[in-house]
Amino acid sequence: MIGPSGDLNPLWAEPMESKQEELRARTKKFALRIIRLFKSLPHSPEAQILGKQLLRSGTSVGENYRAAGRARSAAEFSAKIGIVVEEADETVFRLECLVEAGIAKEELLKDLITEANELVAIFAASYRTAHH
Repeated sequence: MIGPSGDLNPLWAEPMESKQEELRARTKKFALRIIRLFKSLPHSPEAQILGKQLLRSGTSVGENYRAAGRARSAAEFSAKIGIVVEEADETVFRLECLVEAGIAKEELLKDLITEANELVAIFAASYRTAHH
């Protein structure tokens, strides 16, 4: 299907409504996983500071994706999807930092990091399509 930019958009390969709803649900589930992770972090200053940053960026993915769905123009859609990509990528970075700083075990975050990377890839592809 054709996206808001008038180009074929990977987010609209299926009927727009179902793909959009699927991604809304997926980003909400991702946000809830981030919230549960934050609640489980140690109460050390570094864990809490990094955790709060993670909480902001990880929940922002879904918030900004919803905002992109309400875009009034192709330019606004592109800008909002660009924010989604940035927030998802920042979330990947913070998850990796939690592991590499020894705050969280890699095996516990592996699936969440994979999901975050998949969201980055999905939304980056959409941004590239909408932006060109």
